[in-house]
Amino acid sequence: MRRVQPDELSLKPFTVLDREWALLVAGRERPNPMTVSWGGFGTLWNRPVATVYVRPTRFTFSLLETWPEFTLNVLGARHRKALDLCGTRSGRDTDKWRETGLTQLAGETVGVPRVAEAELALECRVLATLDLDPARFLDPAIEKLYPRADYHRAFLGEVLATWAADRFLAPSA
Repeated sequence: MRRVQPDELSLKPFTVLDREWALLVAGRERPNPMTVSWGGFGTLWNRPVATVYVRPTRFTFSLLETWPEFTLNVLGARHRKALDLCGTRSGRDTDKWRETGLTQLAGETVGVPRVAEAELALECRVLATLDLDPARFLDPAIEKLYPRADYHRAFLGEVLATWAADRFLAPSA
């Protein structure tokens, strides 16, 4: 994996998070990896942006509120068990790093670590947040995804640094 510019990435945006999943890492003092499958990539305010969605009931939510930085880490299929654990256990009472055997790698532009085993890693600083408001859902089926009324907050993060394995890079011309 090498450091690249965000515009060098070649992603399948509807596959990478939805099917592969990623680890969102937040928190400086006690960084917590949380599995995410909802999010997106693009340009906003003339900056490369990664968007992630976190419910207010999650431990990671409080970490993002305290320190508005995160890393987004795609690990690949061989780490599916680690992704499963990080998506089903709370960081409030579990040291997910120890449980999964994953390794923290210090961020270069943010105070939040990346995951050393990642094949794609983005270091992000939160630029803005948006709360999902059920009054604005145009499809009534969406409301069924929130039986506890714990509507996500979108965290829009400027991508400050990017690392990628060859599979995430466009072939050289």
